[in-house]
Amino acid sequence: MAQLPSVSAARPLLAVPAGQQWLGGARGRPNAARAVRGAAGGVELRAAARAVAAAVEAEEEEEAAAVEERYALGGACRVLAGMPAPLGATALDGGVNFAVYSSGASAASLCLFAPDDLKANAVTEEVSLDPLLNRTGNVWHVFIEGEQVHAMLYGYRFDGVFAPERGQYYDVDNIVVDPYAKAVISRSEYGVPAPDGSCWPQMAGMIPLPYSTFNWQGDLPLRYHQKDLIIYEMHMRGFTKHDSSNTKHPGTYIGAVSKLDYLKKLGVNCVELMPCHEFNELEYFSSSSRMNFWGYSTINFFSPMARYSSGGKRSSGLDVINEFKTFVREAHKRGIEVIMDVVFNHTAEGNEKGPILSFRGIDNSTYYMLAPKGEFYNYSGCGNTFNCNHPVAREFIVDCLRYWVTEMHVDGFRFDLASIMTRSCSLWDPVNVYGGPIGGDMITTGTPLSAPPLVDMISNDPILGGVKLIAEAWDAGGLYQVGQFPHWKIWSEWNGKYRDTVRQFIKGTDGFAGAFAECLCGSPQLYQAGGRKPWHSVNFVCAHDGFTLADLVTYNNKYNLSNGEDNRDGENHNLSWNCGEEGEFASLSVRRLRKRQMRNFFVCLMVSQGVPMFYMGDEYGHTKGGNNNTYCHDHYVNYFRWDKMKEQSSDLYRFCRLMTKFRKECESLGLEDFPTSEQLHWHGHQPGKPDWSQGSRFVAFSMKDETKGEIYVAFNTSHLPVVVGLPERPGFQWEPVVDTGKAAPYDFLTDDLPDRAQTIYQFSHFLNSNLYPMLSYSSIILVLRPDV
Repeated sequence: MAQLPSVSAARPLLAVPAGQQWLGGARGRPNAARAVRGAAGGVELRAAARAVAAAVEAEEEEEAAAVEERYALGGACRVLAGMPAPLGATALDGGVNFAVYSSGASAASLCLFAPDDLKANAVTEEVSLDPLLNRTGNVWHVFIEGEQVHAMLYGYRFDGVFAPERGQYYDVDNIVVDPYAKAVISRSEYGVPAPDGSCWPQMAGMIPLPYSTFNWQGDLPLRYHQKDLIIYEMHMRGFTKHDSSNTKHPGTYIGAVSKLDYLKKLGVNCVELMPCHEFNELEYFSSSSRMNFWGYSTINFFSPMARYSSGGKRSSGLDVINEFKTFVREAHKRGIEVIMDVVFNHTAEGNEKGPILSFRGIDNSTYYMLAPKGEFYNYSGCGNTFNCNHPVAREFIVDCLRYWVTEMHVDGFRFDLASIMTRSCSLWDPVNVYGGPIGGDMITTGTPLSAPPLVDMISNDPILGGVKLIAEAWDAGGLYQVGQFPHWKIWSEWNGKYRDTVRQFIKGTDGFAGAFAECLCGSPQLYQAGGRKPWHSVNFVCAHDGFTLADLVTYNNKYNLSNGEDNRDGENHNLSWNCGEEGEFASLSVRRLRKRQMRNFFVCLMVSQGVPMFYMGDEYGHTKGGNNNTYCHDHYVNYFRWDKMKEQSSDLYRFCRLMTKFRKECESLGLEDFPTSEQLHWHGHQPGKPDWSQGSRFVAFSMKDETKGEIYVAFNTSHLPVVVGLPERPGFQWEPVVDTGKAAPYDFLTDDLPDRAQTIYQFSHFLNSNLYPMLSYSSIILVLRPDV
C-alpha cells in the first residue's frame, strides 16, 4: 500500500471551506513565550510572556473555531488538505490522496462520479480546492477520507485563462481526465457510441483500492538477452477478433491468452503489442465510418485500453487492469516477453481544433510543443507534438514507464516516432534543464539534441535498468536517426535501413550486394562505431504500417481507396515487386515465385545478426489487398485469419516455424558481437570469391557454429539459376536443410520427413562434387555433416 511522505501533522490537514479565508494560526509563527524568555528582564518579563502566550492561545482558539471540517458524499467522507506527491490518485490508509500538476489554473475542483451518474453525464459531487491549502507550488491536491470514495470515479475541472493564442485552454465547461489515472472509464463496448450517440462521452478515472486484487502467482521478469529474442508484432484486438479464432472472448486480452500456446509453437519469445493504452477507436467516426483501429492516438498513458477487456468497465476499470496483467503473466509462463508500443510523441487531443480531454485542459503549454502564438508544432503528423523534454513532461513519461514495469510487469517498450523525444521542448531553457547556461547556445524549439534530457533520464533510471528500449528512430518532421539515435549503449532501433536494403536485394535490384551483406552481419556500419552491438538492430522486412509480406510480393502499387483519402495516404515508395503480375489472381508460375520470395525474406530475417521481428499473420501469408495503411479498418483486413493459417499450415506457416527453431539452435545466428573473419567467410558462385560488383545478385557465406559445426547460406536473387561451388571440408559433406526453390515440405528438410534420405540422395551427385544447384530467386541453407 502506497505511503505519503512524512508530514508534521498526524493526518492530512483540514481543508478550508470555499470562500473562507485561511488564518495561519500558530503553525506558521514563532512561540512568543519562548522568544520573550530568552531576553533579559526578570519577573516583569516573565509576567509579560505569560500574558502574550495567553493572548496567542485565545487567538488560536478563535481561529480553530473558524476552521470548519468539510465532508463529501453525503457526509460519508471527510475532505482534507492532502499532499502534493505522488501525482495521481493514491490509495492510503483511510482514504485516497489526489494530486495533479497545473501551473496556470486559477481554480480547480475534484469531480466525483458514481458509475451510473457518469453514464448520465452528471457529476455526483464536486469538491472545490482552496488555492492556499490545497495547492503546493504548481500541484493541486486533496485527501478524501472514507471508504466510500473507492466506489467513485474522478476527474478535474480547472478555471483560468482561455487564450489559444497564448497556448492556454482552461475551460470550466470541461471535466478532464487525470494524466496519472490508472484506468479510464467511458463507453463499455468497442466501436459502439454512447446511448446519446456521442463518440466522446464524459470520461473519468478509476479510484484505486488500497490493496491488490491480482495474483501474480510468483511471476518474475524473464530477462532474456536481447540477442536471443524473436519478436512478433501483434495487435491485441486483431489477433483473436476473427470468428475463426473460436475464442470465448474474441478481440480481448483474455482472448489473446487462449492463443499464447500458438505463439510458443511458432517459436517467438517476445510479443511487441501495438498500442494498448487508452484511446478512442471512434475518434473519426462522427465524420466518417473509419475507425482508429491501430490505436496510435493516446488519451491516457497509464491506462490499459478498457475496450480490449472482456469485462469492459466492470469494477470501475479494475477488471481491465487485471486482464492485462493476466495476459502478461500467462505470456511469461510460456517463455514470452511482452514489449509495449508506446506513443509519447502526440495525443488524441490533436491541434487547436481538437477536443479538450486531459493534458490540454490541465496545462497545455507544459505538455505540448507550442510556437510563440500558441500554434501546435506537428512533428508527429497527427496535429500536436508532446513536449517530451519539458521537465514536467519527461518526469511524467518516466513515471509512466516505471508503472508499467513495476505494476504491470512488462519487459520493455518500443517508442513510436522516438526521434521526437530528442527534440528540444518549447520555451527551451538550458538553465532549467542543465542547471546553467550553455556556451553558444542557439537551441530553438524542436532542435534535435545530442543528449536529450528525457532519453538520458530513461537510460539511467535505476528502476528501468535491464528493460528493453527500442526506438523508432525517425519522425514525421523529417528527422531520421537510424544508427544515430542517442543510445547510452542501451537503446535498440527499428532498423529501417535493413528493411529497405533487404527488399531491394531480394527482389533483384542491382547495386545492393555489399549493403545486403552488412545487413546479414547486424549492420556494423550503423552500430559498431558507436559502441553498440548487432542486437541493437531490430531487423524487419514488414511491420504494421506498409505492405504485409504477402502483399510485398503481390503488388507494385498501393490500393488505399477504402481509407477515404483518395489513395493519397500511405507510403508511395514500397520497394515491392509483384513478381510479374499485379494482384492476387496470377498465373501458376508467378504464384510459385511469390512463395519463394516470401520464404527468401524469412530466411534472411532468421540468418541475420541482430533481433528478427515479423508482423502478425506474415507467417501464413496474410493479405490486406494491397492496402499499406490499414489504420482505420476494424474488420477482416486487420484480423488474424486462423482459418487461413490452418489452410497454409503445411506450407508457409510450417516453413516459418521451422526457421525460427533453426535460428534458436544455431549459436552463430545470435552473436553477442559482430562476426569476425575467423567466424564468417564470404563466397560467390565459387567458394572464397565473393562478388561485390554493381551487378552482383548473389551473396553467400559460411559460418562456424558450436552446435551445427558450420552452416552455409546463399541467396540467388538473379532471374537465372546457378550451380554454386561449396567450400571444401575434408572428412565432411554439406547436407541441404533449406531450399526455397523446392515445394513444401521439401523446402525445409526435417529429420522426421519420411523420404528425407531419398531427397538428399537425389542431390548426391552434386554434393559429392561440392556443388549445389539453385533456382532463380531462391535461398539455401546447408549444414556440415561427417562424411560417412
